[in-house]
Amino acid sequence: KMKTQQHFVAAAASAVIASAPLAHAFTSSSNGGCSSCSVTVSRHSPLHMAPSYDSIDAQALLELENRISSVIQADPSSPLALSLGRHAPSPLSMEEAAAQNGMPWDTTIGRTDEENPLLYMPFWEWQLEFMQDSLSNLHPIDCSTLSDTDVTFKENKEKRARIVNQCYASDEYRKIRMTYYDAGDSVQVFNSVWYPDPKYNLPVLGIDILSFNRKKYLAIVDFQPLHEDEDDHATTYEHILQPIKEKYDNLKGRMSSKFYDETQFFSKEMLFARFEDGKIVDNDLLPAFKSYVKTHLNLVQSTPPSTNPQDVQAVFDRQRAYDTYSADRDPAAGLFAAMFGKQWAEDFIYDFLFSLGERSEDGLNLSPPMFGGPPPGAAGKGGPPQKGVNPYAKENKAAQSVPRL
Repeated sequence: KMKTQQHFVAAAASAVIASAPLAHAFTSSSNGGCSSCSVTVSRHSPLHMAPSYDSIDAQALLELENRISSVIQADPSSPLALSLGRHAPSPLSMEEAAAQNGMPWDTTIGRTDEENPLLYMPFWEWQLEFMQDSLSNLHPIDCSTLSDTDVTFKENKEKRARIVNQCYASDEYRKIRMTYYDAGDSVQVFNSVWYPDPKYNLPVLGIDILSFNRKKYLAIVDFQPLHEDEDDHATTYEHILQPIKEKYDNLKGRMSSKFYDETQFFSKEMLFARFEDGKIVDNDLLPAFKSYVKTHLNLVQSTPPSTNPQDVQAVFDRQRAYDTYSADRDPAAGLFAAMFGKQWAEDFIYDFLFSLGERSEDGLNLSPPMFGGPPPGAAGKGGPPQKGVNPYAKENKAAQSVPRL
């Protein structure tokens, strides 16, 4: 509940920043007003102004209190309730955020025998450029955790491994997170998740691409459904993914059940691959990845947003269920714990990667990733979510149904 409330407060703070009447209501006794003064907002600290203000318009302050209160209480009548899950904006510009920690890297921290050791950096660079060119009001957002753990960058110099994370939002997406893990030829990882704003009853775009010793490769790219039935989303989408997937026989594998039940939060048009031929990365995976990303944005932009607070809340609840399910089963948990410590890994997974999820009483699953399923190119697709297997379904079937937007 506390985690959800902090998202609500961040949404309120974002709305206050965008509200000219509220911004102008804070006046300085030294100049009678300050149109250029900045507002600093953090999920972990109260709103404060710079420079300090000696007087505050009482009516504006009351309005601010009412807005935050209504959001914390998830009042369906509040317009801010339509901004569930929004993080406070970062003070950094897009250019500053994109260049943090020396990104995009061009050399590896680990050992390598490869001419291009950062195997998935082209995925990172293309995605960020596409986001800047295609999304409305794209901006960096706060990436801190509940315990104020810095997850923007972490390295283990002794083991020659490092990880970098960036977080963005736009009108279309409440959160887009990007992660790159570099340990030379031993491990390369690119991971990204795109969460549509909850006013869009649409699947989450999930991307997870890994390489181990440049001998084993694993890739998942999917429109991850929020509901058991595709028809329960605002728009059906598998029919537009099927022609893309058909082009790439190497991406038609089937995942192991070691970590995930492919009938939950995975579509039957999921791109899944485990292979040993590195040429597949450039020849198949990169173009397929680009097509899925473009298609997901087209789906969001062509879908009318809901203005019904109850529908928006229902979608947000399904995104929370997705985060909880994914956090409990993250196959990279053991890797993160070994490199950066168990506590950092838990904070990273539960408060950053899947920040809406609830922490498991059993702790992280620290088993190594598994390479399951049939050989590459063999028949088999990721199964659609099936009825009766959703662990987050309520006992009352009528109560758990989500209206179509």
